[in-house]
Amino acid sequence: MRSAQITRNTKETQISISLNLDQQTGIEIETGVGFFDHMLTLFAKHGRFGLKVVAKGDLNVDPHHTVEDTGIVLGECFKQALGKKEQIERYGTAFVPMDETLGRVCVDLSGRSYLVFNAELTNPRLGSFETEIVEDFFQAVAFSTEMNLHAEILYGRNTHHKIESLFKALGRAMRKAVTINPEIQGVNSTKGVI
Repeated sequence: MRSAQITRNTKETQISISLNLDQQTGIEIETGVGFFDHMLTLFAKHGRFGLKVVAKGDLNVDPHHTVEDTGIVLGECFKQALGKKEQIERYGTAFVPMDETLGRVCVDLSGRSYLVFNAELTNPRLGSFETEIVEDFFQAVAFSTEMNLHAEILYGRNTHHKIESLFKALGRAMRKAVTINPEIQGVNSTKGVI
């Protein structure tokens, strides 16, 4: 079973995440940040992952530490659950339309951390959620998973729709990348390791 459960405690946040790559064992998200809960739920649903997140953070300061640290732990869960990455597709791409918006996410579970984030989020806040944190979350996930992650809004107007498109596309791209392909011998790399 490809799954992981990780807890990370700092002076700013306490994050506990369990992730199941192969079974939709349920989605339970509690971060104290309503918009972020909604986005993580969409990510898990469209990625067909079992995901439980319990996060407590210094929300009296702002949501930044909670969102970024959740990305760190989520990435660590992906890395642990993937193990040696044998027989995984490795690459995943997804385009997701959300009304007037079109988002694209491409991933490579390469063992190398890199983020390209090209999304103009014109509304700086959605409720208490500062939209610039989205890029910080994507970077945390990319670096902890050790993957290349390219996220882009091709066009759109509504900031909520743009962010939602990216989270759904990330889920779908990750689903493709983690999928086992029995035709792949070992790992999907001429190097013999990813």
